[in-house]
Amino acid sequence: MRLAFLSDIHGNATALEAVLNELNQQEIDKIYILGDLCFRGPEPKRVLELIQGLNNAEVIKGNADEWLTDGFRDGDFPEEVKELLNEERNWTLQRLSEEDLTYLKNLPTELVLDELDSIIHAFHATPSSLYDVVNVDDTEAIENEIMQKDEADIYIYGHTHIPFVRSLHGKSVVNTGSVGLPFDGHPLASYLVVDVEEGRHRFHLNRVPYNREHVVELYRQSAYPNLKQLGTVIFYGVRP
Repeated sequence: MRLAFLSDIHGNATALEAVLNELNQQEIDKIYILGDLCFRGPEPKRVLELIQGLNNAEVIKGNADEWLTDGFRDGDFPEEVKELLNEERNWTLQRLSEEDLTYLKNLPTELVLDELDSIIHAFHATPSSLYDVVNVDDTEAIENEIMQKDEADIYIYGHTHIPFVRSLHGKSVVNTGSVGLPFDGHPLASYLVVDVEEGRHRFHLNRVPYNREHVVELYRQSAYPNLKQLGTVIFYGVRP
């Protein structure tokens, strides 16, 4: 089986299209999308249309999807940051329908693939949270928050926008990176392909070029509230 895992698209339909075009050239059996679909990008509606047009995909929820449907939680951000993010949220909500928001709200929060030779547990941030941040070098958090002593062989998540593969206690922990807003200093769209066969598994972290200038121009043309900061992320792949 050859499986693709995508996460953190963040309304960047141009990057998503580039990834999907590349996947169409491979023999992918199933696509799994691990949340943060629409918020903070210039084309939230088109991202949903691309995802919902896939006939071999399963989708789960991320924290940014919950921010759109339920608003920000107390303590998520300082007040001065929250004001700008609310402007971004309102801009995005104006471009989505009630049906779109219902779709986002009803997405599941995790996937367990147990019909393969290796059991895969996939989620957005951790199995119990859409928000908690677990980094590659935090062994204790990986053990206690990612692995949680379940029976999986492979754990796959997104949320940090920084891709990696790590082995721990005979298991594999993998982050897909971000399709739409990478934070690792590499601005190309990131996604993961997993080959599972006869008890073996192989991971391929892939980077895909796309027209970043076009995406920044879309922000500009649509009068997006936070063009300067997000344009920098798009061009340089750095954390805002």
